[in-house]
Amino acid sequence: MIEVIDQGGCRIVTINRPDKANSLTAEMLERLCEIAEGARDVQVLILTGVGKVFSAGADLEAAKAGLATSPLWERLSGAIAALPGLTIAALNGTLAGGANGMALACDLRIAVPGAKFFYPVMKLGYLPQPSDPVRMAALIGPARTKLILMGGQKILADEALRFGLIDRIVDGDVVAEARAIAEDTLNADPETVRDIKKMCEGKSLGA
Repeated sequence: MIEVIDQGGCRIVTINRPDKANSLTAEMLERLCEIAEGARDVQVLILTGVGKVFSAGADLEAAKAGLATSPLWERLSGAIAALPGLTIAALNGTLAGGANGMALACDLRIAVPGAKFFYPVMKLGYLPQPSDPVRMAALIGPARTKLILMGGQKILADEALRFGLIDRIVDGDVVAEARAIAEDTLNADPETVRDIKKMCEGKSLGA
């Protein structure tokens, strides 16, 4: 249910469970962690899904069994954020719940026009993973983050673009667009890629 394709220095990771809105079981989440942790030498990592939903977050039964508060979510987002290459969430559809974490951890987020964004953890009685509100607020500000996490609002793609939650709306093949955006990175020296990413994040090149 997690598919991996390597194309040169580009690794495309696809969540393929469309009959369950690409919701994640513990096994799927563990696999995503392993893939992200093993991608240190990959120039570009693209995350996407099959169908009209990128991911609905935790599988309902798995969530009730404890997955909703599992440290695996934070492990996954931390592994993605730590990658030295370019990471892109190619959102083929709606992004919900804990799946927000992996997209927020990416360098770029692009989405199809019909995508919706929501994170209803408070209504369900859970806290978001610790890094998610921090990363979201860094992108769209504290007030808009509260609008989503505390106001429970569903944000449509055009509003998400205005907020800065996503970087581009793609009316077509979102993975192909992600691959096109990544072309310069794929053709660049890996050390240059790492250094530019550090500079964009305000990190010392010697770190």
